[in-house]
Amino acid sequence: MKTLLADDHPLMREGVRHVLSQLEPSVEIIDAHDYPSLFAQTALHADLDLALVDLNMPGFAGMQGITQFRSRFPDIPLVVLSASESAHDMRSALEAGALGFIPKAASTAVMLAALRQVLAGNLYVPASLGDNQGEPHPAPPAAFTALPHSGLTARQLEVARLLAQGCANKAIAGMLAMSESTVKVHIAAIFRAFDVTNRTEAVLQIQRLMQRP
Repeated sequence: MKTLLADDHPLMREGVRHVLSQLEPSVEIIDAHDYPSLFAQTALHADLDLALVDLNMPGFAGMQGITQFRSRFPDIPLVVLSASESAHDMRSALEAGALGFIPKAASTAVMLAALRQVLAGNLYVPASLGDNQGEPHPAPPAAFTALPHSGLTARQLEVARLLAQGCANKAIAGMLAMSESTVKVHIAAIFRAFDVTNRTEAVLQIQRLMQRP
């Protein structure tokens, strides 16, 4: 397994290296200490299995670095490792395309479990964001990127993705850290956008659009 580890604190990288060695003894770790080196190393190692990235590093502020990474390297799974335990930061990182958010205060066991979920193709949502308890959630299928927006907002597209995967309103609310009433509002907008009147028709329409070449 080939992993890129980006953090501007050498001691933190050393500690995470120890955790990654428990994930897989033969793991190959590529270091980066800021966003410019992260982008440069990722470009050099297109066969990365995972990028584990500190949220706040020199080069970009806030979520800009995560957004830039997802834009440049959309096929490489990215997990945010951050000192922040803010629910806002967690939601923002996941909305920006991270497949997981691990607080640096998390235990080794939690970090390993989160990374295994992401490597298995799932989305890791911190338990502190809701009632999901850190359970795995399906990662967005690649075909979803081809789904026409049809006037939907980015948030409505995320709801549509989970709707197409058969998720119930409560599950969608937990994964996206919103109330069930908000989920219903988004689903109503999706019904209008696709000119359908029920959940089954919406799912069929979304899946049909996703299958278009």
